[in-house]
Amino acid sequence: MPLIRQEGSRRGKRRWIAVAVIAVLLTGAAAVTAIWFPSVAATACPGCYGLERLRPGLYVEPGLPQARRRHVAEVVEQANKRVSDFFGGLKSSPDVLVCLSEDCYRRIGGGRERGIAVLNRSVMLSPRGVDPVIASHELTHVELHARLGGAEVPQWFDEGLAVLVSDDPRYLAPTGDRCLIDSRRPLPATLADWLRAASADSQLYAEAACQVSRWAEANGGRGAVRALMP
Repeated sequence: MPLIRQEGSRRGKRRWIAVAVIAVLLTGAAAVTAIWFPSVAATACPGCYGLERLRPGLYVEPGLPQARRRHVAEVVEQANKRVSDFFGGLKSSPDVLVCLSEDCYRRIGGGRERGIAVLNRSVMLSPRGVDPVIASHELTHVELHARLGGAEVPQWFDEGLAVLVSDDPRYLAPTGDRCLIDSRRPLPATLADWLRAASADSQLYAEAACQVSRWAEANGGRGAVRALMP
């Protein structure tokens, strides 16, 4: 009997050691994420970065006047409507994190961009991105990838579609042929190549939007985009 109790005790100690090691590793991983990937950490835990929940799925910088809180909610609602109208409904429900100051945006891992889709699951908006156009652009990325279910499209198509859905006047003509730049050349297909090229030439978005809008128009409009989804 003593031998049995001793063996059981050893197994129990080994189990606790394993649990402790796992806890340490998880804590270390969380710390690394918070330090090196604050945007991922912030979208996983907005409250940990000081953001307040305005409504389910929408988090804002704390201390905003009521009028600015209403404006943020209206912008996100308008952006969601644009995306929903294009796709015929929504399959995604990303958290949206909104900052009205640059300090707040830097704290949650933002940079010089107006907004960004984080891992195609959440959206962060900077003070310069609290606008239905920018918000719907980023929400389109999330909705598209939710519908693709793991399938991939070239990055130029992803970006061009986001411009088209958001109806961005910087890169689209108001009516008729939406092309501001008549582009027929091959465009960057990977995210890394796209970021590198777009950082040198912002009009790459207009080229991508031209190609996507012409492709959609030639193949049945919005229905052609929906038909791509598995």
